[in-house]
Parts: sequence; C-alpha cells; structure tokens
Amino acid sequence: MCKTLAIFGGTFSPPHLGHVRAAEHFSDAVQPSRLLIVPAAIPPHKELKDGVTPEDRLEMCRLAFGHLPNVEISTVETEREGKSYTADTLSLLSQEGVRLAFLCGTDMMLTLDRWYDPARIFSLADLYCIRREDDRETEQLMQKQNDLYERLFGKRVILLDAPVYEVSSTQIRESLLTGESTRHLPPAVAEYIRKRGLYT
Repeated sequence: MCKTLAIFGGTFSPPHLGHVRAAEHFSDAVQPSRLLIVPAAIPPHKELKDGVTPEDRLEMCRLAFGHLPNVEISTVETEREGKSYTADTLSLLSQEGVRLAFLCGTDMMLTLDRWYDPARIFSLADLYCIRREDDRETEQLMQKQNDLYERLFGKRVILLDAPVYEVSSTQIRESLLTGESTRHLPPAVAEYIRKRGLYT
C-alpha cells in the first residue's frame, strides 16, 4: 500500500488558526503517514521585512501544529541556501513508493501556472486547495483555472470542502502592530510573540 506524505508549506509569519484548521482538514482528507509543515526560507514572491527569524517561524509552527498526528516541522527550506521553490522542495521530498500530497491556498491555486516549473509541481504531487474566501466569483475563477491546468498539465487541483476561515497573516501582523486582539492566533503562538516582542 502506497504511503502518503502530506506537505503544507508557507511563510507562516505568524501561523494562525486558519492555517491550523486547514492542516487539520487536509490531514483528515489524505490520511498521511506523515504531515510535513514546511516554513519557507525566502519565499520567491515575498520579501520578509518584519525582523522575524526563520527560527522564530519554526518554533511558532511547532507551537501551532504540534498537536496534529504524525506531524513534523520541516527545516528542508530554512536550511537550504537561496530562494525556496516548491518544485525543488517536492523533488527533494520525492521517493519511490510514497505519494506526495501538497496543500496550497487560494492565491497559489489561482497562479500555479506562473510559478517556477509548474509542470514539475503537477508531476510530483497531488495538489489540494482549501479556500480562504467564501464567494461565488472566486469559486468560478478556481474552476476556470482547473480547466486550464487539466489542459496544460493533465491534472486538476483537488478542492477540499472545508469551512472557510477568512483571516491572513498580513491582517494579523497589522493587528499586532496596533495592539489589537490576537484571537486568530493559537494561544501558545500569541504568548510566544508577546514574550519575544515580535511584529511590534
């Protein structure tokens, strides 16, 4: 029987309850032998300016996701020099007899054809998406993109049916900067941020 390695990557600055719930639903859907949470070192499409270190993000991920079964917080990207490309990470994690399942959010799902080496991404893993928005227009865009991916790469992104949790790390960083509520953060992550004085 083929084992499944589930992979959930992102900046995770900071990891919030939307991330946690997405990981829970993803794990329930694919029943992996291992679930890897992979904080990116230098995301190609983002520039980190908040002073939070990769070590901070790794520790926050341990605090946020540590309760999940078979979970591991991976340093595969934070320890690699240069930019973190999903295609390269999947190639590194690929092994015979193991199915890769990769979770992405709405933004990535809608732009996969413009990522680095998308054909390799589709060839190496089954792709899953959990939506962060709950609107008809986004749903139609996702279906249109899936039609494109099927034509280009012969595969579609599997859209998981999960409750939408509308929050982003950007919104949370802005709230932390102004001293507003941290209700969208796991309590242990909120406490770590407070003790370390992050995002202020």
